[in-house]
Amino acid sequence: MLSKSVASAVSTTLLSHPRSAAYFGLKRVSFAYSNDLVFTWKNSFFNNNNNKFSLKTRKSSRMESNLVTKVSASAQPLKNADELIDSVETFIFDCDGVIWKGDKLIDGVPETLDMLRAKGKRLVFVTNNSTKSRKQYGKKFETLGLSVNEEEIFASSFAAAAYLKSIDFPKDKKVYVIGEDGILKELELAGYQYLGGPADGEKKIELKPGFLMEHDKDVGAVVVGFDRYFNYYKIQYGTLCVRENPGCLFIATNRDAVTHLTDAQEWAGGGSMVGAIAGSCQREPIVVGKPSTFMMDYLANNLTRPLVSNSSLMSLFNDRFGISKSQICMVGDRLDTDILFGQNGGCKTLLVLSGVTSLSMLQSPSNSIQPDFYTNKISDFLSLKAAAV
Repeated sequence: MLSKSVASAVSTTLLSHPRSAAYFGLKRVSFAYSNDLVFTWKNSFFNNNNNKFSLKTRKSSRMESNLVTKVSASAQPLKNADELIDSVETFIFDCDGVIWKGDKLIDGVPETLDMLRAKGKRLVFVTNNSTKSRKQYGKKFETLGLSVNEEEIFASSFAAAAYLKSIDFPKDKKVYVIGEDGILKELELAGYQYLGGPADGEKKIELKPGFLMEHDKDVGAVVVGFDRYFNYYKIQYGTLCVRENPGCLFIATNRDAVTHLTDAQEWAGGGSMVGAIAGSCQREPIVVGKPSTFMMDYLANNLTRPLVSNSSLMSLFNDRFGISKSQICMVGDRLDTDILFGQNGGCKTLLVLSGVTSLSMLQSPSNSIQPDFYTNKISDFLSLKAAAV
């Protein structure tokens, strides 16, 4: 029998992500996702070759977000960096607003990362931006003078491919992509057939009498991410696949309302593209980026030992050793993605004020998301460490 606390944790995790059922040894669990999808699990998560699920639809009833906001006591300013550093094995960093702003490195980042590596800490860099692949992000780190392995980078473009791999998505099925090059590259590396992407940005529909738009009946998943080439053709094509192809998955890399394409203003984010498809399909997506727990579940079960530069994508999917999520600290500048991501995953959380969140926003009575700690920037690890000596 499960204790009340464990049972509560199980139910919360099941609400967060279907794969989590197997973490608790549940051999057959049927439950509703955050939309009109019902998954039935048949095997343990760790027996990946036999992971199968049946996917069926029921009459759609729009539901609230499946992620539960954790309301905690007011965040405390970080005063003892060593205490936090010594309490965890892994630091997960958001990128924009934490490591860099646009194309400019934030002061003190290289020295901070070097210090953490010298202490034997695992470093992982997570971003909801799906426009680039891990390889492309690796080049950006290199351009900024940071030595980061591809396998230490977890973009939502990679999360989409990782999710499909985790559910044994059939290789004879295709993926329709509403998004940019990063998603295409990660799907290709994972061995999946795809269509769409930037190429469909130039396609138009001529609405003549009797016109019927054809679509590929072999599409088994529609992946939606941030797309600067978004148009009506993509909306209709993606809608047809989700609504008319039996069992077709609707996957979102993230639901960010805004993004920062320039430093002059906020711009409509990937959530606007996802919202268009959700509205036309009357179905909520499976979200694989922050603050979804899929990313955290994947990281906790795959990234548990020092990564080497020749690690293959396949080896990452097959190496499942697991670490305690309480041994992970999520560091980010956004409350509703980064901090909520860490909280949903059961990790320690540190908010940095070097990005979009100000101290007044954090302490606002209307804000219910409170990290464990906050500080100005990650290089405070160095100054607070020195002050404690």
